[in-house]
Amino acid sequence: MAPHAFYFCLFLIAATSSSATQRFKQAPKFYNSPNCAHPTDTCSDDAVHVAMTLDITYLRGSMAAILSVLQHSSCPENIIFHFVTAASRASSTTLLNHTLSNSFPYLKFQIYPFDDNTVSGLISTSIRSALDCPLNYARNYMANLLPPCVRRIVYLDSDLVLVDDIAKLAATPLNDDNFVLAAPEYCNANFSAYFTPSFWSNPSLSLTFAGRRPCYFNTGVMVIDLERWRAGDYTTKIQEWMELQKRMRIYELGSLPPFLLVFAGNIAPVDHRWNQHGLGGDNFRGLCRDLHPGPVSLLHWSGKGKPWARLDANRPCPLDALWAPYDLLETPFALEA
Repeated sequence: MAPHAFYFCLFLIAATSSSATQRFKQAPKFYNSPNCAHPTDTCSDDAVHVAMTLDITYLRGSMAAILSVLQHSSCPENIIFHFVTAASRASSTTLLNHTLSNSFPYLKFQIYPFDDNTVSGLISTSIRSALDCPLNYARNYMANLLPPCVRRIVYLDSDLVLVDDIAKLAATPLNDDNFVLAAPEYCNANFSAYFTPSFWSNPSLSLTFAGRRPCYFNTGVMVIDLERWRAGDYTTKIQEWMELQKRMRIYELGSLPPFLLVFAGNIAPVDHRWNQHGLGGDNFRGLCRDLHPGPVSLLHWSGKGKPWARLDANRPCPLDALWAPYDLLETPFALEA
């Protein structure tokens, strides 16, 4: 791992001492509607599998995301959560498990420790140090971590809330046999900006996208066919690009570019309503963002600013008010009923 990334991760560890003392309210239990099937076990085809990384630093966001998923689901008892944590922080994993069990006593979930060493040597510095911690790369390894019988997942970041039924997103068709994942694409973004001039000037590298119409997509919301991922060994494909990056620096931004290199221009389409991203604001100045035109099923505070931090600082963006109802943090001045 690059030195400044290592020290930033140490900073996050130190910063979690206050996060570890956070207390969260118990969420209500949500029940299936009458027409829901009832999965018998983790491997049931009736289950909806949601995968997220989980750490203390972003725990408050994760709790809100979980609540939003359950609250808007027509079959919440069919949802199984798969949480990936840093194996190097076993004590934190114990705390996370305890917190989840207390706030969501009926939640079906499993925690999977991710070996930080698997990826730490492959990480190169990016334009935002927060993107350089190993857990940010765990999404590359979901197919290895989750049980083989889990064939499809919805991967979600921790800085978002759903306002629609996740089963609709999970049912996204991947009709083309070449499609391994589905996500909203944003073809108006300057795709070339995600890679360095040395990448584009190298004919053997720039031909990577030959025959594809590559567009930017945000890896914070993806539907992934784990069977096809495993069959195509896509974890290795992503790692190979990360190894090349260590040798000649072909991109600048964290864990996103390897996904673009492997999948851009070859993913199943998802309506933009399922990732109204960028609500965290400008990465350099933290400016507030508006929603994209059109309907909304998922609000995503990707970017530098997180709604809980802005609300605590009494400097919220207007859209942060849409995140606040899902905040389970138990404030010290809460009045007893």
